[in-house]
Amino acid sequence: MGSSQEQNAPSAIQLPIIDITNPTTTVGAQMLKAAREFGFLYIDPKGTAFTEDLVNRQFELSRQLFSLPDSDKEKCRINRSNRGWTGMGGETLDPRTQRRGDLKEAFNMGEFINGRPEQPLPDLLERNIELLSEFEASCRKVAAQILDLLGLGLQIEDGQFFSSRHTQPSGCIFRLLHYPLLAQDSDYDPDVDIRAGAHSDYGSVTLLFQRPSQPGLEIRTSDDTWAPVPVFPEGYESSTTLPPILVNIGDLLSYWTNGLLKSTVHRVVFPKDSQRAGEDRYSIAYFCHPADQVELIPVPSRIVAEHVPDQNAEIGYGGGTPSQRALTAQQHLFTRLEATYGFREGASAV
Repeated sequence: MGSSQEQNAPSAIQLPIIDITNPTTTVGAQMLKAAREFGFLYIDPKGTAFTEDLVNRQFELSRQLFSLPDSDKEKCRINRSNRGWTGMGGETLDPRTQRRGDLKEAFNMGEFINGRPEQPLPDLLERNIELLSEFEASCRKVAAQILDLLGLGLQIEDGQFFSSRHTQPSGCIFRLLHYPLLAQDSDYDPDVDIRAGAHSDYGSVTLLFQRPSQPGLEIRTSDDTWAPVPVFPEGYESSTTLPPILVNIGDLLSYWTNGLLKSTVHRVVFPKDSQRAGEDRYSIAYFCHPADQVELIPVPSRIVAEHVPDQNAEIGYGGGTPSQRALTAQQHLFTRLEATYGFREGASAV
């Protein structure tokens, strides 16, 4: 299943596909292995609340949102709370190397309380708040399942050590993304321009939903090369057209496990055979963070305790070293936002 480009790309990385329907120790061990080796893995949606209909309806709503005039979206422009709309070029994820901002637009929603995010929304999203709430709640549920399985793999006695620390308030973000095609007469330069610059995610785990025939995600491998991540991995079988959910470990969970779990640098590029053809790319991301005041105390795991990290190895992309441990989840997030956007600790950024 999937495009011939995805299936035939020789450099495409093969990540494990994990069924979380039955949370056994074997599944926990599989997830831990993937988190240590790759920092990325696929989740089979059949073991989750995500049906083909739910995902398709959410992507259609996203398409309608980004079809609105910029003047309508501008009314909800992103602010210091990291919530709202950011337009083309409004974000530069890799300021070290990028000539100009990411060629994408996005809409961020904070955590949902009583069925809605506490922020202004365009009328279109207000009219579809029940769909948004159902999707966000499903994301939270699946993220908790993943965290519990990682805890199982790490042989933590408290089976809900991670998930019980992911309550509200937190820095969780539910994000809709649109990577538009470029006009034939644009000044796009494939050597320097990119849809999303190289970065690592700040939180604990991220869920990524993608569309068939819309590739572009790449991860940086251990030998410092870029490997495409197929939308449909080799060996994936499904009775629907729904791709598996891509999951990656964030910087915070890497810190929390003393660098044992891998926060992998990734980016989104224009597929080489469709830089000016094909279709727009849409994706949906859920960035899961622990509750703001959770202390990042050492994880009570023998496996973590026995891990000897490279104290000079950087976590993620610009995320410091394992020895530089923040006191709370909120402090960790502020540290990363300050480095990326110039937010100051103590300001209302979350």
